[in-house]
Amino acid sequence: RMAGRRPEHRGPPELFYDEAEARKYTQNSRVVEIQSQMSERAVELLGLPEDRPCLLLDVGCGSGLSGDYISEEGHYWIGMDISPAMLDVAVEREVEGDLLLADVGHGIPFRPGMFDGCISISAVQWLCNADKKSHSPPKRLYRFFSTLYTALARGSRAVLQLYPENSEQLELITAQAMRAGFTGGMVVDYPNSAKAKKFFLCLFVGTSGVLPKGLGTECANEELHQAKFTNERTRFRNVKGKSVKKSRDWILEKKERRRRQGKEVRADTKYTGRKRRPHF
Repeated sequence: RMAGRRPEHRGPPELFYDEAEARKYTQNSRVVEIQSQMSERAVELLGLPEDRPCLLLDVGCGSGLSGDYISEEGHYWIGMDISPAMLDVAVEREVEGDLLLADVGHGIPFRPGMFDGCISISAVQWLCNADKKSHSPPKRLYRFFSTLYTALARGSRAVLQLYPENSEQLELITAQAMRAGFTGGMVVDYPNSAKAKKFFLCLFVGTSGVLPKGLGTECANEELHQAKFTNERTRFRNVKGKSVKKSRDWILEKKERRRRQGKEVRADTKYTGRKRRPHF
C-alpha cells in the first residue's frame, strides 16, 4: 500500500513490505510528500505544548518518513513497525528516533504515561486483517488501544490516520478505541474530495477535548466534521449536476452522445431505463 492510496491487497504487512518494496516506497517522491503532509497534519491535531520538546510514539513508523517530520519540529520519538525491511531502511537513513520491531496487535510494551502523544500514518487498518488463524481483529484492536491508553500521559492525544475499507471497519476500530477508555472521534479532512479526503481518528486520554474541525469543511455542512458513511448510492443528480449512473436520464444522455458520435443506437421508448421485473 502506498501512502495516499487505499490498500487493495490482503496479507500481512511484514510480507508485503519486503526489501525491494520498502526501498521503492521510501524513494518514491510522491509517497514522501504525502507522508510528510499527513504527518504534519497528525502532529498539528495532537495540539502539543509549544514551550517544550515532547516524546511521541509513532505506530507503524515504517522507514521513518513520519518520524523525520517529528524530528524537524524538535520532538523526540520512538517508532514501532512489524516490517524488518522497513526498519532496515530507517536505520540506513539514520533517522533520529529509536526503532522497535513489534506487532502492535500484541500491545504497546512501554511503561504507563511514558508518551506525550502518539501518531500513526496509514497503519491501524492492518489490524482489521486476520492474517493468521489465531488472529481476532476485535481482540487485537482492543489489545492495541488498551495498552496505548496506558502508555500515554493523562491529557495527551493519539492521532491515527487510516484508510478504512468500509463503514463497518471504521466502526470496529472506533468502538475498540472507546472501549479501551479513549474519548474523541473521527476528523475528516476535505470530505467532499475523492482524492484529498483523509480520515484521522483523534483520541483523548483522561480528558474530553473538543474535536478539531476537518480541513475543507468551512463552507460545508457542520455534520461533515464527523465520519459519515453510507453504502447506498444517492438517488438524485450529484453535485456536479450529472445524472446518477444507470438512471433513465443517464441512459438517455449516453445514447444521445453515441448518436452524435455516429454510432448505431436503439430508438428511445417508454421502456428505456425501466427496471426489469425480478425472475423467479
